Amino acid sequence: MTGTLILDPLIPMLALYPLALAAFVIVGFGLWRGLSGWSLRGLGVLALLAAIANPSIQREDREPLSDIVIAVVDDSASQRIGNRPAQSLAALARVQAEIADLPNTELRIVRVGDGDGDSGTQLMTALSEALAEEPRARIAGAILITDGQAHDMPLAPNLPAPLHVLLAGEATDWDRRLIIKNAPAFAILGEAVTLTLRIDDQGAVPAGVAGSAVVSIAIDGGEPQSYRVPVGEDLDLPVTLPHGGMNVLQFQVAVNEGELTDRNNAAVVQINGVRDRLRVLLVSGEPHAGERVWRNLLKSDPSVDLVHFTILRPPEKQDGIPVSELSLIAFPTRELFVEKIDEFDLIIFDRYRLRGILPTSYLNSVRDYVKRGGTVLVAAGPEFGSAESLWRSPLGEIMPVEATSRVYEQGFRPELTELGKRHPVTEGLEKLAPQGGWGRWFRQIGLVQTSGQAVMSGIDGQPLLVLDRVEQGRIAVLGSDQMWLWGRGFEGGGPQLELLRRLAHWMMKEPDLEEEALVASAAGQKLTVTRRTIGDAPGPVTITAPDGTQTELALPEIAPGRYSAGWDAPEMGLYKLTQGTLSTVMALGPSAPKEFEETIASGDKLEPVVTPMRGGILKLEDGAPDIRTVAEGRVAAGRGWIGITPRGAYLTQDIRVAALLPAWVWLLLAAGFALAAWLVEGRKGRKPMQP
Repeated sequence: MTGTLILDPLIPMLALYPLALAAFVIVGFGLWRGLSGWSLRGLGVLALLAAIANPSIQREDREPLSDIVIAVVDDSASQRIGNRPAQSLAALARVQAEIADLPNTELRIVRVGDGDGDSGTQLMTALSEALAEEPRARIAGAILITDGQAHDMPLAPNLPAPLHVLLAGEATDWDRRLIIKNAPAFAILGEAVTLTLRIDDQGAVPAGVAGSAVVSIAIDGGEPQSYRVPVGEDLDLPVTLPHGGMNVLQFQVAVNEGELTDRNNAAVVQINGVRDRLRVLLVSGEPHAGERVWRNLLKSDPSVDLVHFTILRPPEKQDGIPVSELSLIAFPTRELFVEKIDEFDLIIFDRYRLRGILPTSYLNSVRDYVKRGGTVLVAAGPEFGSAESLWRSPLGEIMPVEATSRVYEQGFRPELTELGKRHPVTEGLEKLAPQGGWGRWFRQIGLVQTSGQAVMSGIDGQPLLVLDRVEQGRIAVLGSDQMWLWGRGFEGGGPQLELLRRLAHWMMKEPDLEEEALVASAAGQKLTVTRRTIGDAPGPVTITAPDGTQTELALPEIAPGRYSAGWDAPEMGLYKLTQGTLSTVMALGPSAPKEFEETIASGDKLEPVVTPMRGGILKLEDGAPDIRTVAEGRVAAGRGWIGITPRGAYLTQDIRVAALLPAWVWLLLAAGFALAAWLVEGRKGRKPMQP
């Protein structure tokens, strides 16, 4: 119980001050005049002022409250490497024991994991939230058990008590990390782009591994190539993308013995390969209604550079016109079919027949172009079954069909084969059919499939569109010249534009249209794995996590030839997916999260916050410190110890207020002092009587 003197004046305090001043002026005047009762008059004035001020005694019944110490334990990913978990556990146990030995003191424990996304360790946020839940008057101190790598230092709170850091880690720790400093989001195929990477060493690097490192580079999970590079220098790496679409480049630095972690030894760069221009050579032979459709279709795409080679005057045409009077220019056939043939992405033969215009050597050049990685599309007409057929030229060696010399002139509706319903080029095209199905075609060339994949069929199930791979290149044969009917909308038409777009992209080796592919995508930490195949159902996919653990994921069929499943990844980082001979890599968030940008334990980031709060930064490898109590404003850390400041907080249970004296007593005192002053002054002023 405590007592406090309080005032409850009968008049406003602002009015009491002038009265008190006037009273003391009068008393002072009496003192100046030498009145003998001035002191009694002063006491009377004080009693009168006290009566007006109404002094009271306030008594409180208080219950002492315990002091609170907040311990924030860093459980982020960087704190789970090396022997830091054991250090943190031992330090927390020591803090709990020390706080338990202090009288009237409680411990609040707050644990901090990895931040959302790639926000790193939110140490100061956790401390601020813990402080917000407790009365500041009871906070006696805060202790952070961490490696010092906090990523929200601007949010550091202002504590009313000392802040200490117990630093995990060891002086011998060292780590090597790979940094991708510059990587474009997309690049043009055939043109080199420059990536800037750097390898840095941190901590106590052993002499035997300093100076250089071995880095391996793999594309789309393929066979890696290794190089020895210097450490601590920016490296400019020119890269030419191998294909269109998403290219996944994986960089890996060899792990050395004694490194804290290999989580920052790898990085993944995803670059979308785009074609600057698609160069197409269209070789038109027999004029027909579909020729203009081919030309208009290719010219309508601004990303296509079209070179159209048209035979307007075949050699057998004898009309007597001198060559010198013809307005036609000589076409640079040798330049196109020999010298610059590799500059074309696609060559289309539209109803071309052998007439001696293109010598056999030129057609040999086209055949070799395909074997080197080129692509050819043959749109066959009635001439394909004749003696002038391209099938009878050197191109016949790489064609997946043989001509039967039969031409069907009757209406039919193209259909997808069972394989075509699973093949990426034609998968789902039936869903684009108008009501009643695709429009009819009226001519089909008799073909016998010898290799490749027949994805469309026509009359009596005969192959209509056959695709094949030839060494490094690809070839496709369309056994009809009637696709233009779809473009004209005859009987509702059909997906001419979509089919040709997919066909061209398949021939350009776009990853999205590969028959056998393992693809992964991510949304947050949810991984979606998709397997495309035209064969039997594949087995499970093996997922290798950043920490090396493996998980097998079964893929149910979601569409013909397409198997997919989702998987919740346990953490961010680089994941490798393998199924049979296929493999790919996927980075959830950055391949090296912010948690692993700096892994060496250090108090440098926390020192500007700890020092103003009179705290200390102590290394746990030197042992967990003792905890003492120190007075407010004193230094709260030393060798082997840290201090907390007792707050002396309390809870008021009851308040009682009683007047110091009743008002009539004050008035009686004032009157008594005034009477005494009058008597004293009267006695001194009376003269003695004469005898």
